Amino acid sequence: MDSNSVGQIPLHQTSSRKRLDHKRDTICILGTGDFGRSLGIRLLKSGHPVVFGSRDPKNSALLPSGAQVFSHAEALKTSKIIFLAVHRENYDFIPALSNLLDGKVLVDVSNNFKMNQYPESNAQYLSQLVPKANVVKGFNTVSAWALQSGSLDASSQVFVCGDDNISKQLVMDVARSIGLSPLDQGSLLAATELENYPLQLFPMWRLPFIIMAGLTVFLFMYYVVLKVIYSYVIYNTDKTYQMVISIPNHVFPCVSLILLGLVYLPGVIAAFLQLYRGTKYKRFPDWLDKWMLCRKQLGLASFAYGFLHVFYSLVKPLRYIFYWKQVQYAASQVKKNTTSEIEMVWVWRGDLFYALGILGFFVFCLLGITSLPSVSNAMNWREFRFVQSKLGHVTLLLCTAHTAVLGWNKFLRPTAFKWGLPPGYMLAMVIPCIVLVLKLILITPCVDRMITRIRQGWERKRRDLDYSA
Repeated sequence: MDSNSVGQIPLHQTSSRKRLDHKRDTICILGTGDFGRSLGIRLLKSGHPVVFGSRDPKNSALLPSGAQVFSHAEALKTSKIIFLAVHRENYDFIPALSNLLDGKVLVDVSNNFKMNQYPESNAQYLSQLVPKANVVKGFNTVSAWALQSGSLDASSQVFVCGDDNISKQLVMDVARSIGLSPLDQGSLLAATELENYPLQLFPMWRLPFIIMAGLTVFLFMYYVVLKVIYSYVIYNTDKTYQMVISIPNHVFPCVSLILLGLVYLPGVIAAFLQLYRGTKYKRFPDWLDKWMLCRKQLGLASFAYGFLHVFYSLVKPLRYIFYWKQVQYAASQVKKNTTSEIEMVWVWRGDLFYALGILGFFVFCLLGITSLPSVSNAMNWREFRFVQSKLGHVTLLLCTAHTAVLGWNKFLRPTAFKWGLPPGYMLAMVIPCIVLVLKLILITPCVDRMITRIRQGWERKRRDLDYSA
C-alpha cells in the first residue's frame, strides 16, 4: 500500500464530498402564481432544486423548466424550507397539511391589499394554523418582476422576522444565495410592520411633498396677485396668459431656492444647538430629527424644480408675446428715429446673472449625480461629505447670488413693491440668506474649533447634562 494514502480519502471521493457540501438545499414553493414562478426561476438560476406544490400538478405549462411539480402533500416531503406564495384568503388547505409541516420552515411571503387589514398579521395567523411549523415572514418586499428580470438594485433588501433564530438564518441564507441582502427584524411580532411596508406610498416623501406643494401653491397665487390681478385692477390690462409660462417660470426657481435652503438649514440649527448645549450626547428635538431625515428628498425636489426652470427659460424666447414685444420696441424706435445707447451696467448685470445661473445649476447637477446610489456607493465618507456639504453650500451661494442679481437694486425702488408686497424672489432669498449667514459664523476658526471638539466627544458641563431628554 502507498504510504501517502494511509488514513486519507481517495481524491475522487474528496471531490465528490466537496460537490455534495456545496449542493444547494431543495426549496419547495406552494403556489404557482406570478411570485411563485419568479422566485422559482431565481432559485433555479442560483443552483437550488425547486419543487412546486400545486392543487393541479398536471397544469404546469407556465412553470419554469427544471422544476418539479407535485401535489401539495408530495411537495412538502421533498424539502425542509417551504415558501408559501398564496394570499391569506387561500390558506384553507394549510391545516390539512399540518402534520407534514412539523418542524419545517414555512416562509410567508404574502401581502395585503390595505394596511392593517386584519387584526393580526398574516404570518401570525399562519403560525396559529400550523403551530408546530417554524413560520418566518420574508420576501414580501421584493416584487415578482425584480426576481424574474434580475433588476434587484432598487429592492435588494429582504426583511426577515420569526421566533426561531435557526429558521431565520436558513431563510436569510437562501436570500443571500439569490443575490439579496437579508435584514433580521426580530420576532414574528414585527410581521405586521413588514406587511404594511410595501403598502406605504413614498413614506419619506410625505413631508417634502407637503412642503413643496404648499410653497408652489402659495407662490403661484402670490404671483397671480402681483402680475395678473394687479395689472387688471390698476391698468385694466389682461395678463392672464402669464399663468401658463411666465408665472410658473418665476415660481419654479423660487421654490427650488427655498427647498435648497431647507436642505442645509437643519444642519446649521443642529450645530448651534450643540454649541448651546456643549455636547453631542443629547437628542435633537423630534421635529429636527424628522427634518434632517428628509433632506435628501428636499434636495431632489429642489433639483427637479431647478430643471423645470431651465427648460421654461429656454422656451421663453419662442413665445409669440416675446416676438410681439420685440417688434413693438423696434417699431417705436423707428417712429422716434432714435436708437438706444448700450448701457454697460445692464450688460454686466445680464452676463453676471446668466453666468451665476449656469455655474449654480452645474454644481447642482453634481449634487444630484452623487445622490445616486451607484455613485455614492463608490465614494468614501469624506468625498461624499465634501460634495454634499461643501459643494452644496457653494450651490446655495451661487443660486442665491443668481437671484440677487435678478433683483439688482429693485429693493430700493418703491415701485417694485406692488400694493406694498415684495417681489417673490425676495421672499425666496430669506431662508438661503439666513443659512449662508449662519454657516459663515460656523466656519469662523474659533467657532469651528469648538464644534469640532464637541463632535469628537468633548463636553462642557457633563454633570449638569440631562441625557434623558
